[in-house]
Amino acid sequence: MAAGKSRSFNMLETLKPPPTKKCRKDRSKGKSSGLSCATEVMEPQIWKDFPEDLLEAVIARLPIATFFRFRSVCWRWNSLLTSQSFLLHYSQVPLASPWFYTITHENVNSGAIYDPALKKWYHPAMSMLPAKMIVLPVASAGGLVCFLDIGHRNFYVCNPLTQSFRELPARSVKVWSRVAVGMTLNGNSTSNGYKILWVGCDGEYEVYDSMKNSWIRPGNMPANIRTPLSLNFRSQAVSIDSMLYFMRTDPEGVVSYDMVSGVWKQYIIPAPVHLTDHTLAECDGRVILVGLLTKNAATCVCIWELQKMTLLWKEVDRMPNIWCLDFYGKRVRMTCLGNKGLLMLALRSRQMNRLVTYHMGSREWLKVPGCIVPRGRKRQWIACGTAFRPSLTAMP
Repeated sequence: MAAGKSRSFNMLETLKPPPTKKCRKDRSKGKSSGLSCATEVMEPQIWKDFPEDLLEAVIARLPIATFFRFRSVCWRWNSLLTSQSFLLHYSQVPLASPWFYTITHENVNSGAIYDPALKKWYHPAMSMLPAKMIVLPVASAGGLVCFLDIGHRNFYVCNPLTQSFRELPARSVKVWSRVAVGMTLNGNSTSNGYKILWVGCDGEYEVYDSMKNSWIRPGNMPANIRTPLSLNFRSQAVSIDSMLYFMRTDPEGVVSYDMVSGVWKQYIIPAPVHLTDHTLAECDGRVILVGLLTKNAATCVCIWELQKMTLLWKEVDRMPNIWCLDFYGKRVRMTCLGNKGLLMLALRSRQMNRLVTYHMGSREWLKVPGCIVPRGRKRQWIACGTAFRPSLTAMP
């Protein structure tokens, strides 16, 4: 498990030949002669002098899934991931919309990746992760996903697309109880390094610096922050610039940590009544709360925004009523995956298994196709996961 170990990402998608386009004459007459226009040939004399840097700039702007399909065209295109000039072009392209790395109940040793743009599931073979150990995605930043084993001892960071991989050194503080984890970048990309913070309910915490490849214990949590923290482990940490926000209970509220200054703060924020399965999220620098609102036999997914002046939650949206009718009288549980602009919500009960996405900017709700493993028929139940920005250049 050497740092930087990389393999190609198998999209596991069957390639289909493009449909044959009929001549306009045949289409207008409605004939079924089976004849089609001759395929236009790209003249080698013209295209052989096509500028290499321009070609790489075009390929760098292709959708991620299309790029991996095109790698099978020839050896030169397949080697683009190791081309410094191509990676330079790619680094100038804005990051793609978030994807979701998920773990299902029946396949805890392998992940399933969902692309919301194409509405497709991929099932890559994550062979670089420990085969005999259950590892769960707990945080992400800049195209990298941070994993923690189920025993809360070992951390791993990898790029799910390129499968470059790093096992982090052992922690200096031996805390084997459950911990909350957050991750931030030092700059705009992983080239400047990243930091990972873990914090336990008793106030113990450490920060990993990728540039130093070591854990640092900055100090003790301030006395004004009540311990034990009673962290809400169903809610992943939210990162806004250098700040990390964690949800806590008893008292209800949020604790924050500045990865630059090393300052802890706490905010006592009462939760909305009748709220369950709630989690923090973020949209354009605003702190968002997502949860199930249940009263009597009615259940609905609601979205709240934190008001900075009053430190109160204000409801800003909720799932369409026609969708919420399906939850009536059912004991619904919800898992929220991702917390940066786009959410995936896994809603389940004994009679239901539903996945939806919610775009916090456009306030759009969309249903997600069921996750079915290759050569399988049964829809998988999503146990946990995180959102990540697919990137070909992110290195752990």
